[in-house]
Amino acid sequence: MATAFTLFGMDVVHDNAPALPPRSQPTTYHEYIDFLKQQVHSPSAITPTLKPETKQVRIQCQVRARIPTNEGGEMYLYLYKNNQDTKEHLAIVYGDDIRSKSLDNTWKNETIMNRIVRGAYYGRLEEVVTEESRNMNLNEDQLRYLEEQQNKAKAQFAQSSSPPLVRIHSECFTGETVHSARCDCGEQLDEAMRLMQEAGRGVMVYLRQEGRGIGLLEKLKAYNLQDLGHDTVAANVLLKHPPDARTYGIANAILEDLGLKDVMLLTNNPDKIEQLEAYGSIKVVERRPMVPRSWSSTPASVNSVNDLLRTPSSSPAPHSPLLGGKELDKYLAVKVRKMRHILDVPQGIEK
Repeated sequence: MATAFTLFGMDVVHDNAPALPPRSQPTTYHEYIDFLKQQVHSPSAITPTLKPETKQVRIQCQVRARIPTNEGGEMYLYLYKNNQDTKEHLAIVYGDDIRSKSLDNTWKNETIMNRIVRGAYYGRLEEVVTEESRNMNLNEDQLRYLEEQQNKAKAQFAQSSSPPLVRIHSECFTGETVHSARCDCGEQLDEAMRLMQEAGRGVMVYLRQEGRGIGLLEKLKAYNLQDLGHDTVAANVLLKHPPDARTYGIANAILEDLGLKDVMLLTNNPDKIEQLEAYGSIKVVERRPMVPRSWSSTPASVNSVNDLLRTPSSSPAPHSPLLGGKELDKYLAVKVRKMRHILDVPQGIEK
């Protein structure tokens, strides 16, 4: 597979094709789209290698809250604002030794109650509210107790240097909320959270990049093209979008803000590793695969307690005739063939 040309920092690779002479290389986005349209029915990989944005990404954690889970564990949910878009990106953090530096910054004129309300506290909060003080103004004894408790908890805080499990996950309404069988996003979200809760430590960076960065409106249009027989890459290209428009500058900044340097990344996507490491501050010391349940060599029994209790996801249960297993298989195979995803395609599924 050779590089046909480079445009806008993206290397376009093409099976058995000589590099285009300089004069014939596309110089505009529309010429680039025309080139991609010629490739949509070909098994050639359209593999963009996106460079980090030149504009420095700035993020700030606005609030953190403890979230107990139905499985008996708990996580902390961090909400971030940034200077790149108006979206509210999130970090789901497992473990008490990972916390945000920007959250801990002291805000002008804030009180200890202001810090507690936005989640910038250490340790565990205790119920100090009484029937006599059910408002935001605690009495002197309560405030003194909180200050002492916070000073003690802060002095005891220490962050581990061992690499945590990390997943960078892009929002998928169809896969996570309505359990679409067109993708495995919901299953990946559930499994990553399960692994982190089991390990007792980990970070899920949840980016608002619906539809590989094209948004829900365009994603639903792409679904209609898929019903005509186009695959997930071809549908995006026909709508004049790149196969994958996601970037990870905000994810990199969030991981930095959480004090992380070395991570074990849960992903099948080599582009995600390459983009993240291109920023120079985060090192992926290990890749952990996300094998779909229906493609696993040892799938869980559909009668197991875990399957009965789990939240429905986008992935069909193994060998289930009722769900869209064939559509999911096609989607996953295209990601292996055209987007370099690292997965072993089971026998009997067209690659």
